[in-house]
Amino acid sequence: MREIAPAGYEIDFARWAESQAAALRAGRFAELDVENLAEEVDALARRDRRELLSRLTLLAVHLLKVRYQPDRASGSWRGTIVEQATRIRRLLEESPSLAPLVQESAGTAYGDARRQAAAETGLPVATFPEEPEPEFERAAARAIGGDDFEF
Repeated sequence: MREIAPAGYEIDFARWAESQAAALRAGRFAELDVENLAEEVDALARRDRRELLSRLTLLAVHLLKVRYQPDRASGSWRGTIVEQATRIRRLLEESPSLAPLVQESAGTAYGDARRQAAAETGLPVATFPEEPEPEFERAAARAIGGDDFEF
């Protein structure tokens, strides 16, 4: 393994990250930039939470579009549902501790999805219920579970 010259966090992030990884692997803990390492680890957790919310929102947008414009439901819409559900499922497999956030984030994701679905369909936002209907929640859960998501 090649030695990586240390670099400051603010000067060259990639080199800093490589040098921190090398120090960790070698057990040279005194060389660690603990404050910035902790910040980066926290940022990784926030990134996963943001990704989950984003994917839940995209899933909900397309489920709403299929539910309220079934005659216009395209393969692309259905493909997006399958893709987002698959990515959510994989994210949860990699980080099971995110599973409770699915339910916690559902309200935020649904509210954002209502506005986005209205913008994309041209339907008034009032067309979409303020709270997800039970059939919508079942369709989302089936999609995330890898099953048929039809309403």
